[in-house]
Amino acid sequence: MADRNQLKLYWTTGPGALRIRWGTPGDWTRCVRHLTEHVGPERARRICQTWHIEVTGVATGSRANPGNQR
Repeated sequence: MADRNQLKLYWTTGPGALRIRWGTPGDWTRCVRHLTEHVGPERARRICQTWHIEVTGVATGSRANPGNQR
């Protein structure tokens, strides 16, 4: 369990969050790309959606997501 928590902290608030650049266009895609090597592609997609909601307050497909504003 500690490994999961450390992974989450790294990617949501730590140095990994800077690489993902949460709240900017492409953040979910960057998250999936980075996490896939750690948890596989299916789990990475699910985890990144959950973390996206936690970090930004909106789902990736939401109109409230700044990355979806065109």
